[in-house]
Amino acid sequence: MPDNSPYDPELGDWQTLTSFANPTEAWLLQGRLQACGVPTMVADDQMAQIYSLLAQAIPARVMVPQQRLTEAQAIYQAFLRGEFALRDDDPSPFG
Repeated sequence: MPDNSPYDPELGDWQTLTSFANPTEAWLLQGRLQACGVPTMVADDQMAQIYSLLAQAIPARVMVPQQRLTEAQAIYQAFLRGEFALRDDDPSPFG
């Protein structure tokens, strides 16, 4: 059975980039990282959704391969600074 995963084992083990109490924030960051070409996965997001009272104890983790961690950290910092935010005067992609 072929492996359809975008992960390359030569990139090292998965490392936690950051974690969020709200899984939606983890998925947003995952989307940005993947759009920038960084293989990414979100771990423990189902646990935070099922056990919402324990979300602080079981945060959703955004994970990337070890060899791409520095690149992912730079993208995450740009994400936090709002560099990927849409401005109010940007044209709508929906016409």
